[in-house]
Amino acid sequence: MQPYELTLAAAAEEIRARRLSPVELVDSVLDRIARTEPGLQAYVTVTAERARESARAAERAASAAVGDAAAGGHPKGPLHGIPVALKDLIDVAGVATTASSRVRADHRAAADSTVAARLAAAGTALVGKTHTHEFAYGLTTPQTNNAWDPSRVAGGSSGGSAVAVAAAAATFALGTDTGGSIRVPAALNGVVGLKPTYGLVPRHGVTSLSWSLDHVGPLTRTVEDAALVMSVLAGHDPRDPASLPTPPSVDYRPVPGVDLRGMRVGVPRNYYFEHVDPEVEAAVRGAITRLEALGATLVEVDIPMARYVQATQWGLMVPEATAYHERTLRSAPERYGADIRILLEAGALMSAGDYLRAQRARTLMRQAWLRMLDEVDVVAAPTVPVTAVRSDQEVVVWPDGTSESVSDAYVRLSAPADITGVPALSVPVGHDGAGLPIGMQLLGRPLAEATVLRVGHAYEETVPARGYAPVAVAP
Repeated sequence: MQPYELTLAAAAEEIRARRLSPVELVDSVLDRIARTEPGLQAYVTVTAERARESARAAERAASAAVGDAAAGGHPKGPLHGIPVALKDLIDVAGVATTASSRVRADHRAAADSTVAARLAAAGTALVGKTHTHEFAYGLTTPQTNNAWDPSRVAGGSSGGSAVAVAAAAATFALGTDTGGSIRVPAALNGVVGLKPTYGLVPRHGVTSLSWSLDHVGPLTRTVEDAALVMSVLAGHDPRDPASLPTPPSVDYRPVPGVDLRGMRVGVPRNYYFEHVDPEVEAAVRGAITRLEALGATLVEVDIPMARYVQATQWGLMVPEATAYHERTLRSAPERYGADIRILLEAGALMSAGDYLRAQRARTLMRQAWLRMLDEVDVVAAPTVPVTAVRSDQEVVVWPDGTSESVSDAYVRLSAPADITGVPALSVPVGHDGAGLPIGMQLLGRPLAEATVLRVGHAYEETVPARGYAPVAVAP
């Protein structure tokens, strides 16, 4: 096995035991990037020299730790020496943050974002910045190709991060999620994606799409890896007005074992299984049955205010995005892509009354979701209703003759967690007949990341270990 093939947890163990050096791991991942990028285009920027210097520093720190090997640890914890990719909305001092847009083509951050600083303090090595749908305003990331089939969409807007992890061109990555932008590409590329509770992970230094909906979270190969990253990312930062006063050091790692006795898993009667591809539904229901076999009790639940989800999502996101871009939209509208410019201009036409009604709907929806989650520990549902569509496909047509845009289809099942702010974890649960990944999401109560991760980990432990996507590589 090559070092780039290791999960985060496995690589951390190899480094801890001195069987693998951070330099070897980073060099292996950089070589993997060079071989996969021609076909996938996951990265905006590859920071090879920076990564190698971080790896050398991690190596020196590990070597200088007195009694490190005997003590069974290393100076900075399990992320020490681990290669990471960051979505190109996340500031790193001296590195371009372009948001995959001509608007930001020359922008270089003067300081690290909070999450970048926390990862650096944990000893990670930044291997690059990954593509996003321009300013995170979309669900496909058109610059990047799906890791399982380059003729298909990567999903978005954190498509570059998901593809890099799926292709083993990063050990883990960070993305952002405003309407599903971590979970959608995670599901479409067969990796794990966690959208944390709103305010749990600080967003200072992260380019905003919609400030009342934006979240930052990890994309990883396994649930355990996501838990390791969350233990570093979570914690209060006063520079983010929405940051929660949570304990700065929480261990999110799930306990060993697959026993889910006493756990109540909500299975939606409505909404989440409506207009869903039959192969997706079968895979997700099969995974739910597996949770029951592990001891969980299945409880049918009604998703509250389902008919208002998409209207509320767009009613919040569109005007907030337009407000964020107001000055540039006026001074240099031609620098935006056509699809993004249309959305930003549409936001200028929305009234204050529309926005306030969306805010009121969000408050009522959140209250109703909290009442529903009082009855169960998690809700299990499809992450997206259809697997990765062709890159030129614009519409999804359902068997009953109805249709919806690809973006509407992908955001429909992921948006409720952003509106309500609850944690949501996407876990791979199989493939369709074309070999494309299918994802199940687990949604929990606010700040119940440990519970969501426990259920996801228990499921994951009962299925064969996943490798990386079988992508074509350059010689």
